[in-house]
Amino acid sequence: MNDTLMSIQIIPKTANGEDVIPYVDEAIKVIDDAGLTYRVGPLETTVQGEMNECLILIQKLNDRMVELEIPSIISQVKFYHVPEGITIETLTGKYDEL
Repeated sequence: MNDTLMSIQIIPKTANGEDVIPYVDEAIKVIDDAGLTYRVGPLETTVQGEMNECLILIQKLNDRMVELEIPSIISQVKFYHVPEGITIETLTGKYDEL
């Protein structure tokens, strides 16, 4: 059961000040490959899943940035945990039709 919404923003520090968007795109690919429901926003991505899946995903995101030789990474993370279950649409569905 999906019991957690996690919003994550990956802020990679590139070695030579190059554009971070290709690295953010790589992070979104990792999220997509995880098979969890997600929604990309302009400043962060929200993922829906179980708490343990979300925590593992954070590690995978940081591992990917290290593989890409990013010298440092800031991960800003927020959790909304509801043991009875939660979906992205629970919080934003009324806005999806606008």
